[in-house]
Parts: sequence; C-alpha cells; structure tokens
Amino acid sequence: MTNQIDAPLNIDADPAWIASHPRIQRVPSKELTLFIQRDFLNAQDCAALVERIDASRRPSTIADANGDGYFRTSETCDLDHANPFVAAINARLDAFAGIATAHGEPIQGQRYDVGQEFKAHTDYFDPKGADYARYCSVAGNRTWTLMIYLNEPAAGGATRFTKIGKTVQPETGKLLIWNNRLSSGEPNPASIHHGMKVRTGVKHVITKWYRERPWG
Repeated sequence: MTNQIDAPLNIDADPAWIASHPRIQRVPSKELTLFIQRDFLNAQDCAALVERIDASRRPSTIADANGDGYFRTSETCDLDHANPFVAAINARLDAFAGIATAHGEPIQGQRYDVGQEFKAHTDYFDPKGADYARYCSVAGNRTWTLMIYLNEPAAGGATRFTKIGKTVQPETGKLLIWNNRLSSGEPNPASIHHGMKVRTGVKHVITKWYRERPWG
C-alpha cells in the first residue's frame, strides 16, 4: 500500500490542500468543487477490497427513494474498521482530505451487477426531508465525499454529475472527491450524481463520507 500522506487533520477539508496533491485534477466548474486522482489505490489493494465486499454484501438502502423501488439497486458492504488493512486505507483517505478521523463515517463498499444503478441523488440529507433529524441530529449533514473505483466493468457504470454535465468513467484505483456544500455551508444541489447502470460485468467502489460534527 502507498504510504500515508502527511496532512493537518481538521474538521473540514481545504480545497487548496487537496489541489496541492501530485497528479490531482480539478474539474472545471463554478458550481461544484470536484477533484479526480487516478491510481490512488493500486490494483492489489483494490482486489483485496473487492474480495471483502463480495464476501459480506447486502442489499443497499436509501433514506428516501420517493416511492421508486428501483432507485438504488446495488449491494452494500460495511467494511470492518478493526481490520488493519481497512484501517490503513481509512487513514489514507483522512490524510488526503485533511479531515479529522472523528468526522468520518465508516467506509462502505458497493457492488453493481449488470443492470444495477443508483439514480441521480445527492449524498447530503435534505434539511426539509422527513428523515433529516434521524440521520443528522448527532453528527450533522454530510460534507465531503470520497469514492474510489475498485475495478472497470466492461461497459457502463460511469458516474454522471448531472447538473454540471460531467461524466467520470470507472478506472481501477481512481479517486473522486467532492464537496457536498456551497461556500455558505448550505447543501449544494449541483452535487447531484447518477451511478449509471452497469451494462457488462460488475462494478465495485468504496465510499467515505464526512460529517459536520464528529461521527457516532
């Protein structure tokens, strides 16, 4: 595994810190702060995570599917953070974002088989939504998202940021990192994104979300 990045760990990420990492690409957009870095994880680490996801996957859930039973059809795995391998990846993500570990949710893995998708959604919880108090009363809303593709399906499985017209194709080890808020701190509707249907093969990703206040 690549060595951990030395970083100040704060309650929030600094886009200038993220932009200073070698080989980082910032997507040109005035509406959304979105970065991409290829080869954040190597193929061996990705394969080890895929194995863990396949061994412990369950149907994915969603806070509010608006009555659409097919809104999110993937499978999810709650990775074991007591495992040193998972804990090391978690530490790398914290360091890369520059966010204190206490503000991060546990890493989740997701598996998308042929035809599975996650329709256009935001990672933050709608402050006017019925489940907002349930999910945000302790740690607050989600701030930053870090997502890593663990493999490349033969066809499909891209992530489409619908408001800014940006489509990102899966590549093994590629990291996406974006801010779910506006500069005011309010949720950013331009962070809406679609985990598009896999057409051939299987897609695996891991996702790490951070919160306004310490998690748990």
